[in-house]
Amino acid sequence: MADIRPFKAVRPKTEEAGIIAALPYDVYSREEAVEEVKGKDLSFLRIDRAETNFGEEVDTYAPEVYEKAASLFDEFQNKGHLIEDKAPCYYIYELIMDGRHQSGIVATASADDYRNNIIKKHENTLESKEADRIRHVDALSAQTGPIFLGYREREDLTGLINTIKMRDEAEIFDFTSPDGIIHKGWIIDHPEDIDKITKAFEEINEIYICDGHHRCASAVKVCEKRRQSDKDYNGDKEYNYFLSVLFADSELKIYDYNRAVKDLNGLSESRFLDRIRKKFIIEEAEGQVKPSKKGEFGMYISGKWYKLTIKPGIIQDDVVEELDVSILQNELLAPILNIEDPKRDSRISFVGGIRGLGELERLVDSGKYSVSFAMYPTDIGELFAVADAGRLMPPKSTWFEPKLRSGLFIHKF
Repeated sequence: MADIRPFKAVRPKTEEAGIIAALPYDVYSREEAVEEVKGKDLSFLRIDRAETNFGEEVDTYAPEVYEKAASLFDEFQNKGHLIEDKAPCYYIYELIMDGRHQSGIVATASADDYRNNIIKKHENTLESKEADRIRHVDALSAQTGPIFLGYREREDLTGLINTIKMRDEAEIFDFTSPDGIIHKGWIIDHPEDIDKITKAFEEINEIYICDGHHRCASAVKVCEKRRQSDKDYNGDKEYNYFLSVLFADSELKIYDYNRAVKDLNGLSESRFLDRIRKKFIIEEAEGQVKPSKKGEFGMYISGKWYKLTIKPGIIQDDVVEELDVSILQNELLAPILNIEDPKRDSRISFVGGIRGLGELERLVDSGKYSVSFAMYPTDIGELFAVADAGRLMPPKSTWFEPKLRSGLFIHKF
């Protein structure tokens, strides 16, 4: 049974939600973050990436950066930009992109459920990437960016979400972000509704991390740190739970996560194509190739597009090996281009499908990359199956859009 519970959110007052809300901290480089906050004193990115308040002489991970994040968080609350609800509630967060609605329940999830594999992961984390968020969460005693969780749809939860979205008095924000995505929020504060949601999740035995593995691991490690130092520890304390938005699988769409490689590993183009033909059928195309099914790949090289189709009998009957990202890695990237560890190899870059196939062309045409690959998106069912099997996907297997904004719901502990 999943331990999901309501909490007293710290959130923007209605009229400032669109001004405060910010994309996740990790979508920006430091330079991009500095540009993004210019002239935006209330952007939550100033708290999530507090180095933007200093010059380049201050290291991104210097102690004063985290001290500044905590002081800004306090300042936003003291000045009334952020308010805290008086009683624990659930919330609904809806994002609308290109006419597609995606509604989830904002709640806190149990760190113990993460440890006990009720909340399941599909990729590993790097300690170096966890360290920054551990320090940030610890300094603020708050989680500012929600973990993106998924569950298999339940009619009772879907029906309740739809009912609450019809209550005008429950709405707490409605704005359109600069990228054209509509964001809406509702509060769930009726005791009977809160009880229904809590009991529904108690009947769910599997919840899945869709996005935010590093944020989740960081939150759990801060929990462990607090437990060790708390002489009055008990399992009900807020630091035992982390901020989440839980979406039914039917609400989610995974986009392709494409690849670009800087060189051909010393091979001529003709030799490279000959090597590919051993495992793939190659067809030259007149225009861009967007794969239409599993086992198909688009390839752009020297100004030309090709469709690659994996030959029969090569795909293994295995939840990980049959993924298209695994097929490309195992049958082409590793044996032909010598990319054994795509997570650490600087010769490969990953391009979210939201940027379009034109970005794959641009990278190659720039001369900085030799070849790029368009992928067929991983399916949400494949993600669940890999996690259920206790396995891990190759790096950069899934790209979720739209991105959850930070600063709309904050969990203090």
